[in-house]
Amino acid sequence: MAFILGLKKDTLQIFDEEGMAMPATLVEAGPVVVSQLRTKERDGYKAVQVGFGTKKHLNKPQRSQYKDLGSFRYVKEFRTGDTDKADFNLGDKITVEAFKEGDKVNVAGTVKGRGFQGVVKRHGFHGGPRTHGQKHSEREPGSISGGGGRPGGRVAKGMRMAGRMGGNRITVKNLKILQIDTKNNFFVISGAVPGARGSLLEIRTK
Repeated sequence: MAFILGLKKDTLQIFDEEGMAMPATLVEAGPVVVSQLRTKERDGYKAVQVGFGTKKHLNKPQRSQYKDLGSFRYVKEFRTGDTDKADFNLGDKITVEAFKEGDKVNVAGTVKGRGFQGVVKRHGFHGGPRTHGQKHSEREPGSISGGGGRPGGRVAKGMRMAGRMGGNRITVKNLKILQIDTKNNFFVISGAVPGARGSLLEIRTK
């Protein structure tokens, strides 16, 4: 399993050998530095912690932990299974060269925050009819209680309603690495990935 951290740079389209346009995302990936190793005996699970980017000021515990490894802006862990035989040492660098064109990857990131939204945008409700006597209910949720054997008209738990949307972490699976620029540490990944430009992404092979 290969993994790396990156920053979403831009969305674009590229053309395949048959001249068909394909949506894609440009990602600046790594290099990342192995900053800590989790072991089954000491921590109860196996993982590799990596640092990415630079930060001007670190607090005292971070300075003590990372020492000469770097001043990392982002630190993330990637779980490795008990059967994985990949060996890492503190200070090892992981670059885009760990991947190859055609690899299938899973990309995790934080969705753009969209604030308070109604049920039509948040959950895909179709709203009320545009005629037959309705006046202001085109984008209303409709009845939220009453039926289903709930006495007293109570609202059932988990009812889909208006509220805060976005800002959550999601993983987009089965994306394909279309191009790799090892000189400038760039990926071109098929399709769309979560987050705004400049947001952090976690990329790992399946």
